[in-house]
Amino acid sequence: MNAALAFLRRRPFAFALMLSIVLLVLNLIVSPSFLSPERLPGTLATLAPFVLVGFASTPAILSGGIDVSVGPLATFINCLFVAVLIPFGLGDWPVAVPVLLVVASALGAVNGVLVAVLRLHPVVATTGMLFLLIGLSLTIAPTPIAAPDNWSESFAGAIGPVPGALLLIAFAGLIWFGLRRTAYNRNLLALGDSDISAYGSGVRVTTVRVLAYALGGLFAGVAGIALSALLQSSQSSLASTYALLGLAAAVLGGTSLGGGRGGLLGTFFGALTIYLLQQVLTASGVAPSFIQLAYGLVLVAGVILGATLLLPRSRGSRA
Repeated sequence: MNAALAFLRRRPFAFALMLSIVLLVLNLIVSPSFLSPERLPGTLATLAPFVLVGFASTPAILSGGIDVSVGPLATFINCLFVAVLIPFGLGDWPVAVPVLLVVASALGAVNGVLVAVLRLHPVVATTGMLFLLIGLSLTIAPTPIAAPDNWSESFAGAIGPVPGALLLIAFAGLIWFGLRRTAYNRNLLALGDSDISAYGSGVRVTTVRVLAYALGGLFAGVAGIALSALLQSSQSSLASTYALLGLAAAVLGGTSLGGGRGGLLGTFFGALTIYLLQQVLTASGVAPSFIQLAYGLVLVAGVILGATLLLPRSRGSRA
């Protein structure tokens, strides 16, 4: 028992990895064609928004804060693309992708300024942004708007032999992989461990924290593109759903709500676990209301696990 706990403390993503393996087996039992080549691109397209919204939640948590607005931000990017850029003739990818990612990063940075510069509590600041984004989404797309043929459809299928959704996940993963080899990642984890110690070590606390929220905004922008590829319409009603999913994925994947511990690999397995849970419940005929209940239970379980069994924290865990 002690050896198992020690392993989980060294590898906090392992719990979500084991859960995802169990749930994958259950999915294959309920639906043997779950991983068939014909279904795989569509399956990954459905998984991508879960993973990317989870990625978007992670940098703020690692910095010692929290961002509950990344799900609504992804939904807002979806509405901005489908309901504004495409109708105004700005929907081609060379224009749309930079616009969407810059807008998403800027809105994330606004959260960072509210938290790091104006010293608002992260929950208060990002909840305000959450309601703002929900309001903006409902204003520009009060009802679902169908998207005409556009470049994002490829990400719901395959681009050559590669499932398009994998490219979107890989894009965010490569950015994180690159940052892990810089001083920024070390400073981010040090900031999450202790503001005071990080400041005393020469870390630019304000800059690192604002960039963490901006990075979360960037990942939320990619999630918005993945959502557009999947839905091919604007869906402002999904904002609150994805807010909970992103937080649950990060926490279940071993990212500590206290900051300074975790990473995108754990978040990936956390998102995969939630996705597979949803799939097996849906395939088994469980009512959608009970699926939401299951999300809540997963989040509570992840918080309890991270706050009890996986303590004391290990500085070396940087999945």
